[in-house]
Amino acid sequence: MAMESALLTNLINGYAFTTDCLELGAAIVDGAARPEAQVRVPLSMLNRHGLIAGATGTGKTVTLQVMAEQLAVAGVPVFLADLKGDLSGLAQPAEPSAKLDERLAGIGHRFTARSNKVEFLVLGQGPGGIPVRATVDSFGPILLARVLELNETQEQVLQLVFHYADTRKLPLDDLKDLKSVLEFLLGPEGKEDLRSLGGVSPASASVILRGLTILQAQGMDPFFGQPEFDTADLLRSEGTGIISVLELPALNRQPLLFSTFLMWLLADLFDELPEAGDLDKPKLVFFLDEAHLLFKGASKAFTEAIISTVRLIRSKGVGLFFISQSPADLPDEVLAQLGTRVQHAVRVFTPKDAEALKKVMGTFPAGELDLKTALTQAGVGEAVITVLGEKGVPTPAAWTRLSSPGSRIGPADASVVSGIIAASALAARYSTALDRDSAHEMLTGQPAAAQPANQPGTPETASASSQGGPATSADIDEEARRIAESILGKPTTVPVSDFPMPDYQQGPEPEPAPRSRRKDSTPQDSTSSRRPAERTQTSELMDFALDAANMLGREVLRGMFGTRKRKRR
Repeated sequence: MAMESALLTNLINGYAFTTDCLELGAAIVDGAARPEAQVRVPLSMLNRHGLIAGATGTGKTVTLQVMAEQLAVAGVPVFLADLKGDLSGLAQPAEPSAKLDERLAGIGHRFTARSNKVEFLVLGQGPGGIPVRATVDSFGPILLARVLELNETQEQVLQLVFHYADTRKLPLDDLKDLKSVLEFLLGPEGKEDLRSLGGVSPASASVILRGLTILQAQGMDPFFGQPEFDTADLLRSEGTGIISVLELPALNRQPLLFSTFLMWLLADLFDELPEAGDLDKPKLVFFLDEAHLLFKGASKAFTEAIISTVRLIRSKGVGLFFISQSPADLPDEVLAQLGTRVQHAVRVFTPKDAEALKKVMGTFPAGELDLKTALTQAGVGEAVITVLGEKGVPTPAAWTRLSSPGSRIGPADASVVSGIIAASALAARYSTALDRDSAHEMLTGQPAAAQPANQPGTPETASASSQGGPATSADIDEEARRIAESILGKPTTVPVSDFPMPDYQQGPEPEPAPRSRRKDSTPQDSTSSRRPAERTQTSELMDFALDAANMLGREVLRGMFGTRKRKRR
């Protein structure tokens, strides 16, 4: 009894905040909910991010709905992905019932029916919402390489193809634009241009071309194009915060596109939002469902980029909540950044499950609560919770009976959803796809436009090597830096000494050493059969530009995934 009294006292004191909060529920002590021990999270701490985890069927989606609804009431915009079609009910008020009233009264809450201001979005084009599109150009080579599942060498090649399109003023709006650029480079008219990109083998370019064709066959075309979605539209409030619901009924067919798209949105927000410092409430809260998809098959560099995102975007006033079945789905470095933990029941059936339970228990602060009992015996609509208090200190872990939303749990009526979509202020801007003159039209419909004034070999683009003289270290540094900066879209911070220099630059007789960085299982192009001196003359600058692209590509990742800062249209 003394232990129970100490637990109850610590919970009451631990969650006694004075600022505006989300009311999550009431603590359970000795098997009964205690309304005097309210469990809440300060709005000012929500940009310190969080996790909602638990086995299937334990109530994660309803918890998300409770939080999203209260955030909207507080004037905070919300973005969430609807994987099962369950969250459209946010737009329609729930029906009262005696059972619901009784449950809420037991935790000191009261039911209030409400509908929320909701925007329904869909990737690309579809009947379920306002289309969300990105141009291939702004999506960038790093994220696109992940969607295409390219290896490191092919990713570098894609970066240089993007650079080529940029310098030739070939806009990349959609997949057919990028395909047209690759087809041009692989065709007879583009042979000289392809040769000028010494690091781009026809085999690697063909692999990328096949990947783009597969994306088109999977129906990904509508996602890439114009008009491009402006992430500022996620930040709107009209008295209450607007909840943007991204409908994803076909997630199983495009998991990489879904997870990578979320990173594109976050990268764009990071680029566009000013530093905000500590706010009374966040500017936006992002709920990232099926969080394991972000890390499944991700390279080390991509995972590091997500970790950096979690760490840095909070300073822009954006809060991130990861939703997954287990905390083990997330890297430790990400878990360490999550201040709010809502852990629904953990089901233990196997030794592996028991080991996972130990890891989950290790993510909560030590205290009077028997974590093993709470985590394994929590019922549906219950969770073990800890949050960051107003001073940034974790609260005691609380076995909590959660509140219920005022909106419908489950899908809204089809007529309600279609009415909201038809009345949306975004419909006029995004509903009709545009196909402007871009790379495909310039290369196929207007052949003359494909040949810019700045041709390879002219003084503007030619190096000392391509003009017939030997390339100096300074020439190589300058050319590699120019190309790297074009890829980055900003001045590079990599010092000159960081660019790798060839052994053959140090001696009079060039004999190219094997380049271990460019391991590629695909056949080499015809340039590999030329004499060493000729091969040096035609490709040495671009070889080291490719190395620079690799090095700078990693800098791009650390700077939000290589997405380009977009020109708002």
